[in-house]
Amino acid sequence: MQSFDLEYTGEQDVFYNYCLWEYEPPVPAAGKLRSVNLLKNSFDVLGADGAMHELVDDLRRGIGPGNTVWGVKKVGDFMGWEYYFYDYRRLERERSLSKVLKVMAPRVRARIAPNENIPYFMFSLDVDDALLNGVRDLDCAHIYIGNPGSTVSSGICYAQTDEGMKLENFYFFFHPADQMDEIDAKVLCSTQIDGTKIPRDAVLRPELRDCSTICCANKQHSDCIYFSGITIDQFLFFLRWMRYPAPLVAFVEEQYFRLDHLLFDVGFDYRMENDRLAVLKSGYYGNF
Repeated sequence: MQSFDLEYTGEQDVFYNYCLWEYEPPVPAAGKLRSVNLLKNSFDVLGADGAMHELVDDLRRGIGPGNTVWGVKKVGDFMGWEYYFYDYRRLERERSLSKVLKVMAPRVRARIAPNENIPYFMFSLDVDDALLNGVRDLDCAHIYIGNPGSTVSSGICYAQTDEGMKLENFYFFFHPADQMDEIDAKVLCSTQIDGTKIPRDAVLRPELRDCSTICCANKQHSDCIYFSGITIDQFLFFLRWMRYPAPLVAFVEEQYFRLDHLLFDVGFDYRMENDRLAVLKSGYYGNF
């Protein structure tokens, strides 16, 4: 049974992708569903406590509506959530790690000390029932900084724990409309796959690559690719291909014509195992 009231778009709604870059809906959006409904549906399907719903309200009040990007993540049979917070003003930021931790403080014990002298433009936090119910502390934040010198939009991610900073990932953003050759080269320039055994279409899926932006990432134990600005039909392909729980897929199918104004963002981590492509993790995104 659905535990939440559906949220509908209003005349003042602005639409953002997973980088908080604004986009124009492909069809009229008035009176349709906001992407946060997908997040709240995942709470129901995965059996999250009411505190997860309440945190959405806390963050909207604390840093403003539309400023939190959410991700639903799937690793094998395990699923969870990650929240992302952007402020491209960097050192002049208002949506800081310090501020978000203050908003979350009534529910969350944090063991990390923010350094607001770092010119980060984004950070993310793994969120779950255990965190909000006090079973575990918040002991890690993922901190993203720019990558000066890169010829494309790029970022570098570090994990901040009570032991310090640890390098995690590199990200590179491309426009497939005019940079497909560069995307091909980036995918195949890899220690994680052998291009003679893994066809490029296994990673650069034809069903998904007709999109606004493709991000290629290099991680410690895998590579990753993100497809941003895909249609609802492409989104449904992704959910079925990655074998997301049937109730998550059914919600999108049932609400198809109230979600078709959205452009979706998806991604997956991969590497080669036994000469075959292995998907280690996948996710889809929205904002509230």
